[in-house]
Amino acid sequence: MIDDDRLDKVIIRDLLVRGVIGLNDWERTVEQDILINLTLFVDTRAAGRTDDPAHILDYKAVTKAVLAHVAEHAPLLVERLAADVARICLARGAEHVTVCVEKPGAVRFAKSVGVEITRSRGDFDGDDSGGDAEGGP
Repeated sequence: MIDDDRLDKVIIRDLLVRGVIGLNDWERTVEQDILINLTLFVDTRAAGRTDDPAHILDYKAVTKAVLAHVAEHAPLLVERLAADVARICLARGAEHVTVCVEKPGAVRFAKSVGVEITRSRGDFDGDDSGGDAEGGP
């Protein structure tokens, strides 16, 4: 739970991307639908007060970076993709981020399965996962 009264939310809902993800052999050879939802916690007061784009978190740039990452990488786990996406969001100005990554139709009788994580900038300090601030390998 984010306990910071000064932060607002920028929401990117139902970003549908296609990429290679999964453990099974067949999943390593085909692109699948991946559904991503983001809640980026930022202070929007300056932007609201000034109407100046210099004070915003550029959600278009975040979205483009996420799309590029999914196109260029092929993680085995949704957990890894969620962590990578969190790094991308934090590197672009979010104080905290909640990332939900789902694979629609991955389990019979379920609309979707996935993972939801919440991360802050400090969560990746000293991270030895091999990822850079952009979430790359």
